[in-house]
Amino acid sequence: MTAILDWAGCATFRLTIGDLVVFLDAYLDRALAAVPTGFSADAVERADWILVGHSHADHLWGAERIAARTGAVIVGSYETVRVMSALGIPESQLACVSGGERLRLGGGITVRVFPGLHSCVWAGSAHDAATVCLGDLGVDWHQQRSRMDAALAGLAGVAESDPGVRDFVAGHNALASRGDGGALAYLIDTPEGSLFYTDTAGYWTPVLSRLRPDVAILGAQGRGNVDGDPVQGSLAGFIARQAELLSPARLLLGHHDDWMPGLTAALDTTPVREALAERTPGVDFVEIGYRSGYPLFTSTGRASTAETGDRHE
Repeated sequence: MTAILDWAGCATFRLTIGDLVVFLDAYLDRALAAVPTGFSADAVERADWILVGHSHADHLWGAERIAARTGAVIVGSYETVRVMSALGIPESQLACVSGGERLRLGGGITVRVFPGLHSCVWAGSAHDAATVCLGDLGVDWHQQRSRMDAALAGLAGVAESDPGVRDFVAGHNALASRGDGGALAYLIDTPEGSLFYTDTAGYWTPVLSRLRPDVAILGAQGRGNVDGDPVQGSLAGFIARQAELLSPARLLLGHHDDWMPGLTAALDTTPVREALAERTPGVDFVEIGYRSGYPLFTSTGRASTAETGDRHE
């Protein structure tokens, strides 16, 4: 039973384990100017589960169509479930989680849910992974909301002149997601090994320090969020620190491509590779292309957590 990973762009992946198909996020229909990935929500024929990191449109939009076509169960925050229910997905296909739950996916595969943190989109950030960002500490909820509103207003302005962004904004409005969307992280245990997945650049230190996945997929966009505060450093250093805490055998990134041209840019991963080589030289940093059919656990050199036990028990 080989676990195969296909990247669908942004932070969305398809994980196929034998006959089981699990989507990690569901944002498949990209802006017109973005590089095609070969995926479309309306063309998905097989899906058993959709694990949603949080309910912003670049993660959730498409889950409603995939679930309607395939009968897949959507696992996500209460905000994710509220939005999907409002769009007509029946309760039997919705699983509300907030952290601490364990779900049986079938075939001896389970997933454990952990509370996550969204990147600090309200804080000053850089478009590259090497620039050190400082400050923005002590920003209260009211100031954060004001900055978020300004960012959304700017996005709406771009949408007026860019059809791809306009479609995205329309999808965002249809979802009507609130706040940070209820960020979650997932640890998937399979007979081959374990996979930790988070779709945004934020984490709780006590959560990560208790885990030791074979493979980790980490969100790599924006200003990192560490225990509720914006990271005082670079995105590359932020990712390397996560690698130190998790100690995976293999690490991949998500949310690092140019998924919304005119608003985003592809991340130069060289600083990330250098930071990992310096701080976690034993981690195998892998970059995969869209729909590449990557064998996820091949040659990780670890037994599965089902055999060895994992640190969160």
